[in-house]
Amino acid sequence: MKQRILVTGGTGYIGSHTVVELQAAGYPVVIVDNLANSNTGVLDGIEAISGIRPDFVEVDCTDMEAMRKLFNDFPDIKGIINFAADKAVGESVKKPIKYYRNNLNTLMNLLDLMQEHEVKGVVFSSSCTVYGQPDENPVTEGTPIKKATSPYGNTKQICEEIITDVVNSGARFNAILLRYFNPIGAHPSALIGELPNGVPNCLVPFMTQTAIGAREILNVFGNDYNTRDGYCIRDFIDVVDLAKAHVTAVERMLEDKIDSQIEIFNLGTGNGVSVMELIDTFECATGVKVPYRIAPRRSGDVEQVWSDPSKANDILGWKATTPLADTLRNAWNWQLKLRENGIM
Repeated sequence: MKQRILVTGGTGYIGSHTVVELQAAGYPVVIVDNLANSNTGVLDGIEAISGIRPDFVEVDCTDMEAMRKLFNDFPDIKGIINFAADKAVGESVKKPIKYYRNNLNTLMNLLDLMQEHEVKGVVFSSSCTVYGQPDENPVTEGTPIKKATSPYGNTKQICEEIITDVVNSGARFNAILLRYFNPIGAHPSALIGELPNGVPNCLVPFMTQTAIGAREILNVFGNDYNTRDGYCIRDFIDVVDLAKAHVTAVERMLEDKIDSQIEIFNLGTGNGVSVMELIDTFECATGVKVPYRIAPRRSGDVEQVWSDPSKANDILGWKATTPLADTLRNAWNWQLKLRENGIM
């Protein structure tokens, strides 16, 4: 029997897909989530795909006493994957205190509890936003960390620094920091996918909701950037590919295969795609048109960033393999399933 993994934010978008992959690899999972941006129906989807319903505790990770009880109730937790964070760049500019309070306090509670309960390691959900607006692309793990362009990005920088400081203080656990680029798509089964509560802050769910008529029009923020077509460029990675990287990281961490107590990996495809190229690819892949309009630039957005994932390819033995058209088709099939179920 493999060791139990605590997945914070495990009913969320990336968390739910990762739970599926963890269970497929034989890991018992306990999810903790406050359901601020998800719902318990996600557990049904996870169970339908994997045949296993993970343990679930509805708790806010900033509540230290409730989290301490969770660790007492599940004393066999040996690894943590921390997804519990607010994640919308635009919202973070408007509500910075919300982001600092949630993202930092969650991590600090976990680090304290890890040491109290002798947890072997944590995989931290970081972000390419830690690079700010890089001087050159693609970015490697050695690319200089520049000033974050949003409070969200700053929380990820600070969280990485906190983990580093705690490890350097003599803490006896391992940490793998995974810097994601832009996760999109849904599980090919269309049983789980991205469904934020309220109005989506991310491009693809807003795009699919607009394509199906649930939203009037998609705002494309800025067409005057210094890029090949004037639109922001991102590295869009399939969410299932991303989830599989977490399983590989957990195995490496728990089996003490790491080269140092803290390791950092970029998770992306290595390809930069503009927002307009993404819309065009979606329309070609699905045959569905997306009503859109050009809106002013949005505060906090980076002009262009994409990854050099060679370190993850070489050391983790992981690679993003799903074609963009397939990823967008999966996102659309998820949207159709939501409509079929009367949700959106």
